Amino acid sequence: MTPISITKSDGTRQAFQPEKLVNSLRKVGASNQAIAEVVKQVESVMKDGMTTTDIYRQAFDLLKKHHHPTAVKYSVRRAIMEFGPDGFPFERFVARIFRLWGYETLTDQTVMGTCIPHEIDVIAWKKDKLVFVEAKYHNEFNMKSDSKVALYIQARREDVSGIMYDYGGIKRKIDEFWLITNTKFSDQAIKYGECEGLKLVGWNYPAKGNLHDIIEQNGLHPITTMASLSRDQKRDLIGRGVMVCIDIIGNPAVLDQVGVRGDAKERVLTEAQMIIEQAK
Repeated sequence: MTPISITKSDGTRQAFQPEKLVNSLRKVGASNQAIAEVVKQVESVMKDGMTTTDIYRQAFDLLKKHHHPTAVKYSVRRAIMEFGPDGFPFERFVARIFRLWGYETLTDQTVMGTCIPHEIDVIAWKKDKLVFVEAKYHNEFNMKSDSKVALYIQARREDVSGIMYDYGGIKRKIDEFWLITNTKFSDQAIKYGECEGLKLVGWNYPAKGNLHDIIEQNGLHPITTMASLSRDQKRDLIGRGVMVCIDIIGNPAVLDQVGVRGDAKERVLTEAQMIIEQAK
């Protein structure tokens, strides 16, 4: 029997390998029973040329229907993609991470370097540290931040490093310059970043403390993971600075502002609480 060929996100084709689907389900904590059910049903509808996106949707729909908490974890990476098409929501999401860590933040700021002005996506500060962040958003999984991006960030870091800035009422130089992306880094970008001491954070880099780890360990699941909100409602909430599920729990009145009331509001709050509990 000829193996079924699937189409990857970069357009290349390869034979379907069910063990890859099994591994992805296992990584998000699916039980053996859930894995067996999902793989069996996905294989039953497989067709030659099916895309990896099609396979994901089949698996997620099955998880959402029968194993919802696992479906939430499985959908996190794609939920980040739903922040697009531009990078501004991702900048706000990165700022939200730093606020959880005890920083005050500003987004989309222009500062003067030694030679030229620079647009800084996120500026984060607390008493003992000042951090500048480049939030590099990609709307396709196969896009990587390569060595040119790392070189660009290093040049900017050098231009701003000698300047005294006033944030939090303290005049000081920056302590760190971070590059955070929602996808991956090329090997050369990682090699250069490590050589120059850049703080690189990608979806799966470094091995510990990567973006996925940060989201899971801190319960910062994006509201775009939620099935009980419409696309327009998610966009409206993001526009109001509500990026993660814990923000909805902390300020349920914001749902009224986007037209989510009554039973619908209760469904949203219940789902948000379930996502938070699953992350613990």
